[in-house]
Amino acid sequence: MMVNDGIRSREVRLISQTGEQLGVKDTRDALALAEQASLDLVLVSPSAKPPVARIMDFGKFRFEQQKKDREARKKQKTISIKEIRLSPTIGEADFNTRLKNATKFLEKGDKVKVSVRFRGRAITHKDLGQKVLMEMAAATKDIANIEVRPKMDGRSMFLMLSPKPDQQKK
Repeated sequence: MMVNDGIRSREVRLISQTGEQLGVKDTRDALALAEQASLDLVLVSPSAKPPVARIMDFGKFRFEQQKKDREARKKQKTISIKEIRLSPTIGEADFNTRLKNATKFLEKGDKVKVSVRFRGRAITHKDLGQKVLMEMAAATKDIANIEVRPKMDGRSMFLMLSPKPDQQKK
């Protein structure tokens, strides 16, 4: 934001510290009015014709703005993506362990990327990998939505699960 002597236009539409319109004034006159009130002249809308300037305490304004930004960041929720790796020939016990982890991540509100890595000749049996991924999706269907359907990416196939909106509130 342009402040005080940084304002380059010849005239500005001036707004007082109380918010009332003072009309179009010469920039030097506006600066003099701001100095009289021991405040700053701040360019609020530089693209307007003529540019709009306001008399305010710029330091206080910046402090309030930073405070609002901090509060907004506190309320913001970051969603991370957790990955769970499976193999096309995974045993039932291992599958249940991975399922338990996926459920835990989804309940926390994280997205889960479930991937099946094909090694060697296993790549010829893509249907087995897809079957394992769909089993995982079916097992978590009450708490998760399928965001990305199973698809190949190099030698692995993956599926993306995201928590259902009602799960995130808990």
